Amino acid sequence: MKLLVATEKPFAKVAVDGIREVAEQAGIELVLLEKYTDKLQLLTAVADVEAIIVRSDNIDDEVLAAAKNLKIVVRAGAGYDNIDLNAATAHNVVVMNTPGQNSNAVAELAFGFMVYAVRNMYNGTSGTELKGKKLGIHAFGNVGRNVARIAQGFGMEIYAYDAYCSNEVMSAAGVIPVNSPEELYQTCDVISLHIPATPETKASINYALVGKMPKGGLLVNTARKEVIDEEGLITLMQERNDLKYMTDVMPAADTKFRTLFEGRYFATPKKMGAQTAEANINAGIAAAKQIVDFIQNGNTRFQVNK
Repeated sequence: MKLLVATEKPFAKVAVDGIREVAEQAGIELVLLEKYTDKLQLLTAVADVEAIIVRSDNIDDEVLAAAKNLKIVVRAGAGYDNIDLNAATAHNVVVMNTPGQNSNAVAELAFGFMVYAVRNMYNGTSGTELKGKKLGIHAFGNVGRNVARIAQGFGMEIYAYDAYCSNEVMSAAGVIPVNSPEELYQTCDVISLHIPATPETKASINYALVGKMPKGGLLVNTARKEVIDEEGLITLMQERNDLKYMTDVMPAADTKFRTLFEGRYFATPKKMGAQTAEANINAGIAAAKQIVDFIQNGNTRFQVNK
């Protein structure tokens, strides 16, 4: 049996070594495809493998059709919108993610953005502090819970909205639950976004919603660029020069944002949320262990397609 690790952005060596150890202990041959530059390389590499680990690499119907022996794909990370779930189901391929493995790394980056923004991007002028500010966490999953934990150390007043998480869970974490996104945005000075990109959430962070934020509002996006209505946000930021936007997912309209909102906008050139040695190791090894557990025991606990 073969396990392919296909990563345009490779794992750290220590993570690859850990994946190899897990695979070889289970009698699985590890195959690496790193820093590939052409989809044809991926199509060739998947031809005879039973399992694949990816990061942000796209697994679409063409790739799945080329992988005649494929049984499972695991996305090393929480988000999985780079994998065509319907096509995977049609090809009888199980898709999993590794929730929680990157969550601390993403949460720490969110606070890096917050400090950078409130200190006026370190331009030498007087900024403000996070202590005492109201933080709104939009989605209270693994990342959101780590954001709440860190925010307590900063002395922030923490609110959250998540339609799929009970108020009791949020309250137990020291967070004040609210009943709607609108209530969250109109209440909080800082919003930290952690919603997935789904048909329901795409472009849902829009002019009307962000426009409810108080004066001096800061929007931090370490989720997905698709959840932002870019043109709506641009229009709003033109009308309100008090708003700032920090994002780990460079918008399609990045040039426009940079030109119009110098000092109020920042985007990483590549998605950096999970780019730590620790997250690399955690997610990669977790993915390998889940594959072994699936092959040996049929465990589908983290399956995201049906």
